[in-house]
Amino acid sequence: MSAPRKVNHWLVAVAVVIPTFMEVLDTTIANVALRYMAGGLSAAEVDSEWVITSYLAANAIVLPMSGWLMARFGRRNYFLASVAGFTLSSLLCGLATSLDQLVLCRILQGLFGGGLQPGTQGILLDAFPKEKQGQGLTVFAIAALVAPVIGPTLGGYITDNYSWRWIFFINVPVGLLALAACAALVEDPPYLIEQRAEGRKHRSGFDGIGLGLLVVVMASWEVVLSKGQEWDWFGDPFYRVQVLSALFVAGLAGLVVWELRRPHPLVDFRPLADRNFAVGAVAIGCAYAVLYGQTNSLPALLQTLFGYDATHSGLVLSPAGVAAIALLPIVAFLLGRGTDARLLVVTGLTLMAAGNYWLSRMNLDIGPWDVVWPRVVTIAGLALLVTPLNVAVYQNIPLHLRGAAVGLFSLVRNEGGSVGTSLAQTIRERRVQFHLERLNDYLDPLNPNLRDFLTGLRSSLQPLTGDSVGADAMSNQLVENLRQQQALSLAYFDVFWVFAVVAVALIGLALLMRRSVAEKGAHLAAE
Repeated sequence: MSAPRKVNHWLVAVAVVIPTFMEVLDTTIANVALRYMAGGLSAAEVDSEWVITSYLAANAIVLPMSGWLMARFGRRNYFLASVAGFTLSSLLCGLATSLDQLVLCRILQGLFGGGLQPGTQGILLDAFPKEKQGQGLTVFAIAALVAPVIGPTLGGYITDNYSWRWIFFINVPVGLLALAACAALVEDPPYLIEQRAEGRKHRSGFDGIGLGLLVVVMASWEVVLSKGQEWDWFGDPFYRVQVLSALFVAGLAGLVVWELRRPHPLVDFRPLADRNFAVGAVAIGCAYAVLYGQTNSLPALLQTLFGYDATHSGLVLSPAGVAAIALLPIVAFLLGRGTDARLLVVTGLTLMAAGNYWLSRMNLDIGPWDVVWPRVVTIAGLALLVTPLNVAVYQNIPLHLRGAAVGLFSLVRNEGGSVGTSLAQTIRERRVQFHLERLNDYLDPLNPNLRDFLTGLRSSLQPLTGDSVGADAMSNQLVENLRQQQALSLAYFDVFWVFAVVAVALIGLALLMRRSVAEKGAHLAAE
């Protein structure tokens, strides 16, 4: 067997991280453009949500089986096919002439994009020398953390200044360059070639039952998360949520039992037997739920209550990405000096809780910087815990299970984002109704303060309208507008308060992990 070529590891890092950045970016970049897509394709705005749901569901199906796919086809071959397929499907998304076509192309985009994150991590570990693996995987952490943060900003700018189609078209030139670079620079290391050759000798039949169960589980899960609030959750009169939830529970139970009995499972659940991995997976899922829930709620708050357009609401969120980029190398340095990963995780969760609690204390008299700083604190907290969690969860995972562990960990991280988005939407809509009812308690016609306020409005409006009846109607409508505005603002602040509570609860969970210290030359992330 010929010796592998010597390629500069930083060139490899740039080549493989760029398409992964684009793939993670696509989980949030389209959110701000849904109503533009619906209008451009003559579809109902509520139906445009399938553009997000279809992508996340397809992505979720591929992530847990990515380890099996890389072992079967070779990591280099699978990674190149993923980049090529993601680029082509992005082009097709931009060219779609109907919502059905767009959703179909987004499914393809999610299926091909699912292999990019696990493949990138494995390639970086093999490309960098042991003592520098933390540097390479810090680059990956920057991409995985910053991409969803700047997604709404970039999506808003493109939509406001060009067209929603360019949200997908920008992937094409980037993907083609990345494909050429990866084809020239990426190779499978000797140990993977040997494993693949050994696997051919003992290759079992394709696990069609496992794949079918996986599709049922992830599709049901994503549809329920996306449409649950619209369909009134378990109060759905058409029993869609109830049926999908039953399919999810039965399918998951069947999938676990089936895969645990197979010698070469399509989805390997054995990494979950490790306490650090199981606790860390829950922690990263909940942390990304907080990230995505806040990332989707803040632009909506700024646009509906403060009159920001998509571009400017995104710009308010952007400085947080700078904080993340600045902190990640510091975290890698601290881990390299023997800092217990749990200490950094707890610190990060504390900052995330503080940032969300800060946001929950806002009011309607704030400026943009009053949103920027709490957001910076939140993202700084997330930056402090991402790499330490990678240290903790993979430290005791055997080498032969690392591919499966990466797929499961990436799946939980992505699904955490889906849960956070759905949770934020549900809390907001439910709490709006609650606050509307509570505010009604103070709008009693016998309330002297309300009577004085309405009298003042009428006296101001009547000279402008010359119509006392019209002035009365306008006064009552202004009070109703204020009621709706206050209720919506309080509902948004409740969302941030709940996320602060979630972050605090995770602190106790993180303390259940075993002590985790990255020794010199140890992996600071996962394969």
